[in-house]
Amino acid sequence: MKAIKEATVDDFRIENLHGIHAILYALFDKEEKLDRAAMRRQTEICLASGVHGMAGLGLATEASKLDETERMAIMEWLVEDTAGQVPVALTIFGSSVEEQVRQARHAAGIGADWLILQPPMVGQFSAAEYIRFFGRVADQTDLPLAIQNAPALMGRGLTAADIRELVRQHPNIRLVKGEGPVVDIAHLIEVTEGRLPVFNGRAGLELLENLRIGCHGLILAPDSIDYAVRAYEFFSDGWDEHAEEAYRQMLPAVVFTMQGIETLLCYGKRLFGERAGITIHDRSPAMRPTAVGLEMTRRYAAAMGGFS
Repeated sequence: MKAIKEATVDDFRIENLHGIHAILYALFDKEEKLDRAAMRRQTEICLASGVHGMAGLGLATEASKLDETERMAIMEWLVEDTAGQVPVALTIFGSSVEEQVRQARHAAGIGADWLILQPPMVGQFSAAEYIRFFGRVADQTDLPLAIQNAPALMGRGLTAADIRELVRQHPNIRLVKGEGPVVDIAHLIEVTEGRLPVFNGRAGLELLENLRIGCHGLILAPDSIDYAVRAYEFFSDGWDEHAEEAYRQMLPAVVFTMQGIETLLCYGKRLFGERAGITIHDRSPAMRPTAVGLEMTRRYAAAMGGFS
């Protein structure tokens, strides 16, 4: 059954998008099936932490391990569970234009506010081919779009100049979801002349520096989301010392979990589980935690405390 979005964010404007957005982990039960109750609880925790938006089906949601029915279910659950309280973005994963268009239409039909397009995770192609691919998908939806550009994590991506050309050809591509160092993101902002809102990720590494160079915000997995929101709010209010302190409190855990996407999915998810009181199960294939890694995860969780 499709979720119906309440009309409480009808004044949504993509140019006003800002802040800390949480992207869901895929939470499984012991049978390796999606755990509906745990997914709902995850969204509730993020909303209670004061996030400025929610997202689903990116790298943190392990979209490549989900079949299309499961991806569409997560779309529906997220729109239902947010109930119009914050803007919702859905990442469109698929190996073909047809598959991505089908999912984009489903996302639009259930009330997503904006979409994030991922490059197809098959083969390695030229920038021109990816530009054509993204363009064909973009032409089939009226929703505002972002391009996920994470070459270090995905093994494929576009340069700043490529993104500028893509936006020139397809005006409904309105944002970039980056996964890169601040110096690279700053170059992207410079090349696009600050006309393209950029949201970075990387679990919150260099969080405050991203804001200082002009990022509109960050899209992060939820293990440290409350601290990230606190840091962002303090920074926005000009309370730099308080912002730095909130960032310092989350940084050791961020450095530990953000040593690669598989590390994030193994230990970042377990850090969230420890803080949320949710038992974490993996869907194979997966990186398995070690005794040392679990001890570190529990120590970081104890230092950060549970979600209030």
